[in-house]
Amino acid sequence: MALDLLHYLRIQAHANRLANHRQLTAMAPLTRDELHAPRTSFFPSLIETLNHILMVDVYYIAALHGEADMVAQADAVPRHETLATLAPAQAAADARLIGFCDRLDAAGLDAEVRMQRRDHVQRDRAGHVLAHLLNHQVHHRGQVHAMLAGTRIAPPQLDEFMMPSEAHLRRPDMAALGWLERDVYGELLPPSPA
Repeated sequence: MALDLLHYLRIQAHANRLANHRQLTAMAPLTRDELHAPRTSFFPSLIETLNHILMVDVYYIAALHGEADMVAQADAVPRHETLATLAPAQAAADARLIGFCDRLDAAGLDAEVRMQRRDHVQRDRAGHVLAHLLNHQVHHRGQVHAMLAGTRIAPPQLDEFMMPSEAHLRRPDMAALGWLERDVYGELLPPSPA
């Protein structure tokens, strides 16, 4: 059975949620001062990078849903000062993205997405917008991951979510999110011989 693009995007959306869950859970012991401490990256602190990820997610997810107030939604995202408020907001955005991908069909991948920019309307296909959004997440989540190396928190492993055969590496995260392997990955290959 070939992995089709729709199934791949659904797995990617789940992998995005799993990685955010794992990273934000690992970061939970950080103090407010540690979250706001100046660090070397594109954004000058962990919390500013996390806030940027969330704001961009809200914008693009609203655009994918065809909501005309995408700019207003992004502008209305509060600047979170702690993970206690940011993590549930990120989880809600991630769940909304998963829901979009779960309902997506082939025609939906080719559907035009109209993105209101400050001075024009940008038009792209939904598949391209999804690819951009997922890449944006990986890009900035990687920056957070690198900044964590300068804290007392060990950066967590974030790349174990794409291959069905690595289920044992993500089992606690899948359980915490209430997901079953078959619901995310579908039909699996038989286990490899020992």
